[in-house]
Amino acid sequence: MIERYSVPELTKIWSDENKFQTWLRVEIAVVQAWGNAGVISQNDVQLITNNAKIHVPDIMQYIDETHHDVTAFLRSISDSLGSESRWVHYGLTSNDVWDTATCLQWIETIDFLTSQSIDLRNMIMQRAKEHKNTVCIGRTHGIHAEPTTFGLKLLVWVEELQRHIERLTLARTQIAVGQMSGPVGTHASVPPSVESEACNLLGLNVAPVTTQIIQRDRHAFLLSVIAGIGSSLEKFATEIRGLQRTEVREVEEPFSEGSQTGSSSMPHKRNPELCERVCGLARTLRGYSTVGLENVNLWHERDISHSGAERIIFPDSSGLLAYMLKIFTEIMTGLVIYPERMKKNIEQTKGLIFSAKTLNALLLSGLARENAYKIVQSHAMDAWHNDLDFRDLIKSDPVINTNLPPGELDNLFNIEDYLTHIEDSFLRVEKLGYL
Repeated sequence: MIERYSVPELTKIWSDENKFQTWLRVEIAVVQAWGNAGVISQNDVQLITNNAKIHVPDIMQYIDETHHDVTAFLRSISDSLGSESRWVHYGLTSNDVWDTATCLQWIETIDFLTSQSIDLRNMIMQRAKEHKNTVCIGRTHGIHAEPTTFGLKLLVWVEELQRHIERLTLARTQIAVGQMSGPVGTHASVPPSVESEACNLLGLNVAPVTTQIIQRDRHAFLLSVIAGIGSSLEKFATEIRGLQRTEVREVEEPFSEGSQTGSSSMPHKRNPELCERVCGLARTLRGYSTVGLENVNLWHERDISHSGAERIIFPDSSGLLAYMLKIFTEIMTGLVIYPERMKKNIEQTKGLIFSAKTLNALLLSGLARENAYKIVQSHAMDAWHNDLDFRDLIKSDPVINTNLPPGELDNLFNIEDYLTHIEDSFLRVEKLGYL
């Protein structure tokens, strides 16, 4: 991951140092399993467990010579041991170590991403409660529809993030597996008992059936979950971008007064550049997800066409999502909200937002739908094209006055009626028990 978008916790997980140390954990677990099976003496097991080391600069040098990561890694381990080094990698093939260790790295990664997602979910919930009754206009197709609240808008995001957290949990379950099944997965060189013992020592389930690799549908699902979270963040960020437009100006992402600049040429600019960054990076995550799906299809018991891509997409996809979650949490923490502007925007259409309410009132009075619709739409178009107040036109219509009692007509344009059940949505979310 390039430094601009790196998060230290993810950089560490996918670093060469941690990768090779995790490989070493796998090798030692297998040695201990062989020892418990009576194949390796306990003295040699202890020597390997206590003394096996790797040195990354040496591994990199050996890779230049061998053109093979695992043999270079094993050579570095041998440098730290004596004759007992012959038991390291006994019965294994490269991907027994590589794939199992990668799953361990993914577990670390998922746990961090889940923690970030929970933090973001909780922050958005806090802002949703803060603005539960902050009235704003709801928009469909980008056009004013009916009133809602900003808190309800955010509550939708809360529940959406919770679904992603549940998907991360499922992805963790599916990726938390190991294999030590030998060159083509037949256990000809490593019995299932040793595999089970080693996986147990590593805290992993055993992949029930394997070839030479752990099957890539597991990884493809995880990458799809990551892309899905990114797409939701893009959706949230797009909403903020739309509401920050000069003509709307209902919210604004954080802006550091006195130091931050929005444009090299226009000092007045306060651009939603963080939200735009989230949107752009989400597209990259979807690209990585596609590569993950392409990697499911490998020749026979394995080929290596997935390997080069995974060296890029595994650290980069998780690192990008961690970065996106980090900055979007900062956006939501410092999001500036303008309730008065929201009220002002509601009045832009001079009462047109009450058209559906007027239509429903006429239907309840007994008027036929087609007739009622034509009456309301006629007044709506008159108000729209001639800059008139829709409410005045409705109140002066003789047919409407005949069908609606005076008291009902007076209450027709009450915004509070739209908000009667906002509290119910919040209660439903709170009853789900994850907050």
